[in-house]
Parts: sequence; structure tokens; C-alpha cells
Amino acid sequence: MALKHADPLEVIDLFHRQPSSEPEPAVSISLLRTTELQLIRLVLPAGHRMPSHHVPGVLTLHCLAGEVDIETPDRQCTLAQGQLVMLQGDEPHSLYAPAQAVVLLTLIHHPPGAWRPREAADDDGA
Repeated sequence: MALKHADPLEVIDLFHRQPSSEPEPAVSISLLRTTELQLIRLVLPAGHRMPSHHVPGVLTLHCLAGEVDIETPDRQCTLAQGQLVMLQGDEPHSLYAPAQAVVLLTLIHHPPGAWRPREAADDDGA
């Protein structure tokens, strides 16, 4: 059975709230997928380490709850709730959650070109 992904204008509850008094445990799940974009809610249990891996497209990691450490071969950072970071496509990275964390992963599939910072000359002040 294929995963149910959200349709345009369908509201997605990132925190997986259940209407019943018996909440279902939060799980990692792909929320939305198109040919260009994918949103995945990652639920990382306390002490969980996601080993180094890479994906072809540009991605963002947005910490929704908890805290997550992100490491690449050249640098590392810690995201707290409400913080976001971007990684270039094919950049190896690993994740570690010292306590349970919920992260929104946004993948850009088949980007037309690799990410690069805007040049100062390209900045028109807008």
C-alpha cells in the first residue's frame, strides 16, 4: 500500500496530535511528496544516532521539538526548537538526538543547479 501524502491545501499536523485520549506514539513519516519536493517528519528517540549519509538534493532540517546535533565532515551545529539549517546536495551528514527530537526534513529533488550563495553584486538591496 502506498503512503498517503498530503494534497494541495490539505493541512498537515506536524506534531501528530491525536483527538483521542490515548495518543498514538509519534513516528517518522513522509508527509508530502511531489517530483520536486518532499517533506518528512523525523522522530528521533533519545540517544538515537543517524549514521553519516547523503542525499542528492538540497535539504533543510527544522527542529520542531527537542534538540538535534548535525555533523558534516567540515562542521557541526546543534539545532534547538524553532531553528533551521540548510545542507547542500550530496553533503555527507549525521544526526544525533541527545533527547527525543522532532525534525522537519525538506528535500528538494532534482534541483536545476547546486546551491550557491548570492554574490554581493547580485544583491539589489531588496
